[in-house]
Amino acid sequence: MAARSVRNWAGNEACVPLRVERPASTDEVAAIVAAAHRERQRVKAIGAGHSFTPVAMTSGVLLSLDRMRSVRHVDAERGRVTVDAGITLRALADELDAVGLAMPNLGDINVQSVAGAISTATHGTGRAWGNLATTVVGIELVDGTGQVVCCDERNDPELLRVARVAVGALGVVTALTLQCVPAFNLHARETIEQLDDVLADIDTFTRSADHTEFYWMPGGGRCQVKRNRRTDDPARPQSRLAYARDKYLAENLAFGLACRAGRRFPSLAPSIAKVVASALSERDLVDRSDRIFTSPRHVRFVEMEYGVPLTDLAEAVDRVRHLTRTLSYPVLFPIEVRVSAADDIPLSTGFGRESGWVAVHQYRGAPYEAYFHGVEAIMDQYGGRPHWGKLHFQTAATLRERYPEWDAFAGQRARLDPGGTFRNDYLERVLGPILT
Repeated sequence: MAARSVRNWAGNEACVPLRVERPASTDEVAAIVAAAHRERQRVKAIGAGHSFTPVAMTSGVLLSLDRMRSVRHVDAERGRVTVDAGITLRALADELDAVGLAMPNLGDINVQSVAGAISTATHGTGRAWGNLATTVVGIELVDGTGQVVCCDERNDPELLRVARVAVGALGVVTALTLQCVPAFNLHARETIEQLDDVLADIDTFTRSADHTEFYWMPGGGRCQVKRNRRTDDPARPQSRLAYARDKYLAENLAFGLACRAGRRFPSLAPSIAKVVASALSERDLVDRSDRIFTSPRHVRFVEMEYGVPLTDLAEAVDRVRHLTRTLSYPVLFPIEVRVSAADDIPLSTGFGRESGWVAVHQYRGAPYEAYFHGVEAIMDQYGGRPHWGKLHFQTAATLRERYPEWDAFAGQRARLDPGGTFRNDYLERVLGPILT
C-alpha cells in the first residue's frame, strides 16, 4: 500500500517508502523481493523500529514483519525453537516459558523483533554470555533475487556463522532457530554504590555475579549496581504496587518529567541529577529470568553504545565521566555499563574479545551531537566497536580495520545481494559498496 512517513521508536529517523508491504509468510516475502528485484527497487525490512540508526529506512519498498510472529517448531529434547522473524522478545519469552525454556540472556528492553535484535548484535550482560546472535543455530532468509535460502550447522555452516549478524545487508530474515536453555529464575540484588569503588576493581565486580551492570548519572558520584545470579530458588517477585512504583512511577513517569524540565531549563540539570541519584533504591528479589533482565522503557531517548576490550573498560568510563563535565549542554540520562563474552561472528561487535560496554543516552529533543562525538573519540582510542543498532559516526573505512573477518562478510554480501536490493544510505556508509 502507499506509505506515509515511517519513523523509528526514538523519532530521530524517518523515511517515506514507495510503499509498505505486510507479508504473512516467507513465500509472500520472497514474491515481494523478487518483484522488487525485477523492477530494480530497493527493499528494507523493519521490525519494531527500535534501532536509533537509519538501518531500516528506505525510499523503496518497506517490509513490515509484524504479521510474522508465530512459533513454528519446538524441539524440546534439544531445547531449540524456530520462530518467525517478527516475533517480539517479550512474546518470545512468554512462548518459551510455556514450554519450560528461556533465552540464556537478554538485554534490558524487550519490545524489539527477534530478527532485528539479533541482526544488530543486541546483547545483555555477563562475562560468560555472548550477544543474542550467539544463540542462533539456523536461519531462513530471502536473498536479493527473491530466493529462499536456509542455513544451519550442517547446511552451509559458514553462511550461518556470518549471517547471524548481518545488519539487514544479506537478505530479509524470515525465521530463526534459537538454542535455548531450561527456564530459570534470577536472584536480583540492586545496590547503591560509589562509582569510584566499582571502577577501582572492575574485574572483581564483573565476576561478582552471573550478570552484572551499573547505571551512573553524570553529575553524581553514586551508581545503581545490579548483580543477577541464576538460582533454583522459587520466585519472590516485587509486589505489583512496588513494581508499579519503581518501574512506572519512578523510572518512567517521574524520570520523564525530570528530563522534560532539564531540556527546557538546562541550568536545572545538576539539581535534577542529584534528585535522580538520591531517588535510587535498593532491591532484592527472585523472579523469572526475562522479568529480571528487562524493564519497561517509555521515556524516549537517543543512544550510542560502544564495546571496548574489557581490560580498558574502567579507564574508558572514567574518561567519559571527565568528558561530561566539559559539555556546554547537560546530560539528562544515566550512563549504562555492561559486559559480554567473545564470539566468532565476523560482523559481531564481540568478535574475538571480551567486551565492556559503555552506553550513553540523551533525552529526545535535547542536543546530543557534541556529547556523542566526544564519547566516540574516546572509544576510537580503544578500537571501540559501535553497537549496530545505535548512533555512531563511523564509516566502512574506519570500521573495516576493527573487524578481522570483514572480508568474510563482504563475500557473503556479494553472493546473496549482488544487485544491491537491500542497500540504503546507511549501509553504503557503514559497509561500503558491494564487492563485484
